[in-house]
Amino acid sequence: MSSLADANLQSDLDIAPLLLPSQVLRNDAQAIKAAHELAQVARVQAAKRDRQRKLPWSEIEQFTRSGLGSIAIPREYGGPQVSFVTLAEVFAIISAADPALGQIPQNQFGIINLVLGSATEAQKKQLFQSVLEGWRIGNAGPERGTKNTLELKARITADGDDYVINGQKFYSTGALFAHWVAVKALNDDGKQVLAFVRRGTPGLRIVDDWSGFGQRTTASGTILLNNVRVESSLVVDNWKINEKPNTQGAVSQLIQAAIDAGIARGAIDDAIEFVKTRARPWIDAKVERASDDLYVIADIGKLKIELHAAEALLRKAGKVLDQVHAAPLTVESAARASIAVAEAKVLTTEISLQASEKLFELAGSRATLAEFNLDRHWRNARVHTLHDPVRWKYHAVGAYRLNGTLPARHSWI
Repeated sequence: MSSLADANLQSDLDIAPLLLPSQVLRNDAQAIKAAHELAQVARVQAAKRDRQRKLPWSEIEQFTRSGLGSIAIPREYGGPQVSFVTLAEVFAIISAADPALGQIPQNQFGIINLVLGSATEAQKKQLFQSVLEGWRIGNAGPERGTKNTLELKARITADGDDYVINGQKFYSTGALFAHWVAVKALNDDGKQVLAFVRRGTPGLRIVDDWSGFGQRTTASGTILLNNVRVESSLVVDNWKINEKPNTQGAVSQLIQAAIDAGIARGAIDDAIEFVKTRARPWIDAKVERASDDLYVIADIGKLKIELHAAEALLRKAGKVLDQVHAAPLTVESAARASIAVAEAKVLTTEISLQASEKLFELAGSRATLAEFNLDRHWRNARVHTLHDPVRWKYHAVGAYRLNGTLPARHSWI
């Protein structure tokens, strides 16, 4: 495979990011250590990046160089294949420091799992090796103006030995930072495929027009595809994954839940720090420090308990996925994984929103000043948890527990 750096691929509208050397981590402990090291760096300027909408280029490059980008690559393809418990914790650690930095590579891991379940052996070898070498994968799946999240207007048509893609995408998280853009489109038979387009390919344009009030620095904007050519060997028949039991939704949702858990951790940590160092006690508390207020103490305790409950379900969901993947997948085991992750997603959603809102009640009026930018926690939680409605998680769990109804088979459960 030719290196992006060597090929210097570019068009008049798109330039591939620099391809940097990437190490390959050996085990789960190294992955956790690398996540903590990245979080320590990312936390310093997170509030400033959010305020200025400054994209975390150096941080995402550290993510890749450290080897975190390839921790889910299976061992048989040269990767460390960390446990799902570790994968979730890595994303929670990073997202506690900067959830935008957590969300940017999230799709890469869902796509790795999708490739594992639907690509040919040759495609797996090529794509997994590229990730081990530091290539990042960005998302070009969702579209605006469709009747639901599953509908696609983008089309891919055969043209000689290659294919040509036309369409427009949005919510393209990670694409601006990526070397591969994974484009979902319908083929001539009306089936969904996943085409891996190299950055710099003529006709590809990535627009940083994301204006959401939260997750501001994810660059989750527009992708324009105008007669973009892609080799047939880079078109994955991902429609095949739904012909058999799979954990595509569970794996994707596990990482989404981990990001929300991280947001909650960050919000609670900032609440505690502000109460201890800046907040004033209420006059009726008759104490010298806000941290001695009985009601504040109780509320912090409640937040911590609810966070720990969410984290416990997140770990449980990771363990279920590890168990399920240790044996041949069945309809029942795949459903068990989806439900375990859905239960975790409910609690991580709720604690991320609750903690980021409660922060202001506990910290007081001063915490609302722009200089602290503490509202970013709530903005990030509110925007990220809109990824998929948690009310449907309650329904899926209830239907499964009460009536034995298996959850739907898609990327959101």
